Amino acid sequence: MGVRILLLGNGGREHALAWKLAQSKQLDCLYVCPGNGGTSQEPKTVNVDLPPSDFPRLVQFAVENKVDLVVPGPEQPLVDGVETYFRKVGIPVFGPSELAARLEGSKAFSKDFMARHNIPTAAFRVFKNNQIDEAIEYVKTCGHNVVLKASGLAAGKGVLIPDSTAEAIAGLKEMMVEKVFGDAGNEVVVEELLTGPEVSVLAFSDGYTIVPLPAAQDHKRIGEGDVGLNTGGMGAYAPAAVATPAILEQIMKESLKPTIDGMRREGFPFVGMLFTGFMLTSSGPKVLEYNVRFGDPETEALMLLLSEEVDLVSVLMACANHHLDSTTIAVRPGFAVSVVLASQGYPGSYPKGKVIDFKPVPSNVVVFHAGTTKSGDSIVTSGGRVLAVTAYAPSIQEALDAAYAGVATVSFEGVTYRRDIGHRALNAIREKAPGLTYAQAGVSVDAGNDLVEIIKPLVRSTRRSGADAEIGGFGGIFDLKATGFRDPVLVSGTDGVGTKLRVAVDVGIHDLVGIDLVAMSVNDLLVQGAEPLYFLDYYGCGKLDVNVASQVVKGIADGCRQAGCALIGGETAEMPGMYTEGDYDLAGFAVGAVERNLILPTPDIGVGDVLLGISSSGVHSNGFSLVRKVVSVSGLSYDSPCPWKTDSPLGRVLLEPTRIYISQVLPAAKAGLLKGMSHITGGGFTENIPRVLPKNLGCFVDASTWTLPPVFKFLAQHGNIAPLEMARTFNNGIGMVIIVSPDKVDAAIAALEKGDGTVHKIGEVTANPGVEMRNLQAWSL
Repeated sequence: MGVRILLLGNGGREHALAWKLAQSKQLDCLYVCPGNGGTSQEPKTVNVDLPPSDFPRLVQFAVENKVDLVVPGPEQPLVDGVETYFRKVGIPVFGPSELAARLEGSKAFSKDFMARHNIPTAAFRVFKNNQIDEAIEYVKTCGHNVVLKASGLAAGKGVLIPDSTAEAIAGLKEMMVEKVFGDAGNEVVVEELLTGPEVSVLAFSDGYTIVPLPAAQDHKRIGEGDVGLNTGGMGAYAPAAVATPAILEQIMKESLKPTIDGMRREGFPFVGMLFTGFMLTSSGPKVLEYNVRFGDPETEALMLLLSEEVDLVSVLMACANHHLDSTTIAVRPGFAVSVVLASQGYPGSYPKGKVIDFKPVPSNVVVFHAGTTKSGDSIVTSGGRVLAVTAYAPSIQEALDAAYAGVATVSFEGVTYRRDIGHRALNAIREKAPGLTYAQAGVSVDAGNDLVEIIKPLVRSTRRSGADAEIGGFGGIFDLKATGFRDPVLVSGTDGVGTKLRVAVDVGIHDLVGIDLVAMSVNDLLVQGAEPLYFLDYYGCGKLDVNVASQVVKGIADGCRQAGCALIGGETAEMPGMYTEGDYDLAGFAVGAVERNLILPTPDIGVGDVLLGISSSGVHSNGFSLVRKVVSVSGLSYDSPCPWKTDSPLGRVLLEPTRIYISQVLPAAKAGLLKGMSHITGGGFTENIPRVLPKNLGCFVDASTWTLPPVFKFLAQHGNIAPLEMARTFNNGIGMVIIVSPDKVDAAIAALEKGDGTVHKIGEVTANPGVEMRNLQAWSL
């Protein structure tokens, strides 16, 4: 036996749903309660003469007729809890529970829900009807134009858009005192007036998955040119080109998915059709309101857009049974347009019982009935919106032409309709958009030029023999001959500063990581015995902030001067969409040279050679993922006074730049006093020292030969980090390890002590591969 469905409602929306449901091979019978003059003409469809608000009688009918699914069309039954009645007898409903239906039933609830889940919407305040004075004061002082919305259901008419503060105050009195919208105005939402194009997005949901249909635009005003009174809708078209794929992706990510996830987390999963109105503002799509059912007249157009292969019975059943991801909802290319024919006088009072004359329509046109009823052999008018003439075609113009050709086949006394449905889409086509610019894509050439001019003096300050440190060409030039090397070997290195950048961005100090960027590369050159000659940088960001970037380059130039190398070039890449706002990334590239006979490490490193350690300036640039984790559990913030240096914030102390060892160590290397060096970076002692030793040798490091600096004590204590883990992660106060023969220890120390870093004897080379950490208990707290 096939599926039996009970569809509640009697409008154009219900006829459109009946038309599509009747195409399903799964459908056995579709009952429409109460239906209209058109629904009963569909195959396998029967109108049911029962009061749609009498839920117990509807349940009795459904049980007696073995109904498998109930589909409420209008919002009122859903807000009144019809889903509960059928759920109690085991009949699924395509529609939300009474609690979930508050998204439409209570604008106060929906606005608070959006605020709780950071869903973009207009600024708002909610006032109860006994807070008229507070509401008036708010509209006087809020500083923006407002929209007044009755919180409850008001048949789509509970919204006022005043043009002035005086009109807003009058509107509040009408809603809250005179009760023009009845109990719907017991609470009033006063929200910011948003401007921009409006779109409607209808989306299927099973409480977990959400699948949107193409965005539509409807026409609310009765008069052409969008003038006159608001109506339930005089026409619609889809897809709306103004809702670009990028905008729809943003709507899905920022609004639709968070709505479904938020409803589920709060204990009332949303099942059914989520119909959301959006304003496409200059700052992005913002939710105007939620509806918890199919829209009208949007549904009429969207049903024609669904692919013929889409089985709407399967889709609705999948939603009600929470497996929407098992179905496919395909949309055919092209456009659909719906033009509403209304009774004379609508949206005010209007006559009924006018006989409607129908003639054959084009093959791509469907006439959906709304306010009609059968009277004898005739179909007569019975509502304000009488028919929705709907057409599908490959282009919007062809769809409009077909729809209005269909309109011409229908007549009744006093017929009223708009002749400009789709005018926004046509205007957009006629008004060809101006050519795009690089700036509109988010890249500012001017900002890049401004940055170059700001940093030119910084770059010039790094001049040295071999480079004039001028930037602006396609490549940086360096004259190696001018440096005086006799038999040079070039050494290169590249590096970044890791997640220390996150701290710099969060703290707002950017020049120090520029020094780090240079240090990480030039110190790596130094361990080969090389003198740094020149440096190039890479700065990547989503939006170029000239002030931030110039601070970074200031630090890079400072680092180059400390290292004695020239800053000869770089790349600034502004890449919209690649980085979050305010973030950036850095990379550096350094080249140095060493005389062939002085390349380190030397091949004669042996057992008994001495390890000297030169003090670090702090954490340097490695291990910051762990550093940030420790800070997050310490109870402190980057703005907190540093526990061991209370006159400075913790963030500033952690950003102390990596020590550049060139001036301190390079003279000793050139003098032939050193056998090898190890730059203590990520991996600490245990990973870095073996990189300079012959494979058959190892070493020991005596942790008691220097005092563990306070920053590392802080990290160990608040992170409960074991000493061995500290040794394999951080430099622990020793940023450079130097290997010297026993007979040159004194000379090497004497040469090295001329620099800023303190020199310690910390260990020896041994015959056992690996690094033995001795006396780690000295680091115990």
